[in-house]
Amino acid sequence: MLSGMLVILLSGLHSQRSLQGQIRHAVTAERAEVLSAAGRQDIGHMLPVIRNLVRNEPAFFYLLQDASGAILAGNMLHLRPVSGGRWLSWAHRLPFGANDIPVYGEGVVLADGGYFFVGIDASPLRRLRHDIRAIMIWSLCGFCVLGIGGGLILSAVILRRIETISVTARRIMSGDISQRIPYQGTDDEFDHLAHSLNAMLEQNERLIASLRQVSNDIAHDMRRPLSHLRQRLETASLAEHTSDGFRAAIDDAVVELDLALEIFSSLLRLSRIEGGIATDTMVPVALDTLTAQVAELYRPAAEDRHQALIVGPVSGTVDGDPVLLMQMLSNLVENAINHTPNGSRITIDGGVDGDRVTLVVADNGAGIPADSRERVFHRFVRLDRSRSVPGSGLGLSLVRAIARLHGGTITLSDNRPGLRCTVVLPHIALSETLPGGMRNPPGNSQEA
Repeated sequence: MLSGMLVILLSGLHSQRSLQGQIRHAVTAERAEVLSAAGRQDIGHMLPVIRNLVRNEPAFFYLLQDASGAILAGNMLHLRPVSGGRWLSWAHRLPFGANDIPVYGEGVVLADGGYFFVGIDASPLRRLRHDIRAIMIWSLCGFCVLGIGGGLILSAVILRRIETISVTARRIMSGDISQRIPYQGTDDEFDHLAHSLNAMLEQNERLIASLRQVSNDIAHDMRRPLSHLRQRLETASLAEHTSDGFRAAIDDAVVELDLALEIFSSLLRLSRIEGGIATDTMVPVALDTLTAQVAELYRPAAEDRHQALIVGPVSGTVDGDPVLLMQMLSNLVENAINHTPNGSRITIDGGVDGDRVTLVVADNGAGIPADSRERVFHRFVRLDRSRSVPGSGLGLSLVRAIARLHGGTITLSDNRPGLRCTVVLPHIALSETLPGGMRNPPGNSQEA
């Protein structure tokens, strides 16, 4: 409303200024023409010119008076001799032509003391000012009506949209988390807000569903070690009370408790990693050193199962947490050892590809069906044939979380036969030595 009033006011002032300029220009041109026609600026030369103009130029007002102020010619009353432009009221008109109109004119003091004045009707300027005032008043009334009416309508629309969001929120609070805020199809800010809130609600619904699934999985996986623990304790209580019997029962109970604690520890690590708080610092990690350490750690387990653990040429350096990266690679190698039959072949290799580095753990076992390769990354998901293998079902979840924490990805594919796990991480080029003065050692090949 204020902007509209300001525009109208500025437009009116501009029109008024333009009209004033036109009036001044017309008077200045007429004064110059009269003086030019008279030739000399004295009463003798001016008098016949003024008398002729009074008869033939009704659009202008003229006045010629002598030095004493006596009117010699013209259609105006006596004026005080003032040179230059001046605005006059209707009182300066002669009685026979008296009208309530303003006059703008210019005066000239003549060489012999006389005074000449020429003016023009300035009533259009007065009417313009009156029209501007009327427009301002009516515009103010119109803007007030439109502003109040529009405000009431807008507030009703906004309140209705807010109430829709509030109703949806109350339904969600009552337990119906499938509710969503409806769109109006106007693609306005409310639709954008509804889109953002619906996206948040969908994510919350997925998180709640995931939490419920995790709770169910925890209850399912924890039932086994706790049930075994209870059975062993009951057996110990009913058995003969010998020190060896008690010691064996305690050892079995500790094994089951360790399994339960491993599940909780894995959940805690996974939550910290997914929350991005698993590590405070990142250091350059050479993948060939990392793979050599993991291979050395798991080579005895592979030998016990008559499996071949082969480390091929591995190159590249990543910026990461050495402990987490070792846990990621250890989980992949341990899965390969546990889920492949005796005599299987397990390989670790990788290399640099542009600004990325690839780390591959592959085996020639039974592999994972294509429709289950994404599902095994979920928490506590264990394929049916893996139930006999020790584990919590969190290994691959940890692997994906660690890879994502380091800005990488992991994919599972068919090794024909077997499973191929491919981890892709950002590569950093190091021209200097690693922390502690160690240089990147060349890749090596070891076989167990």
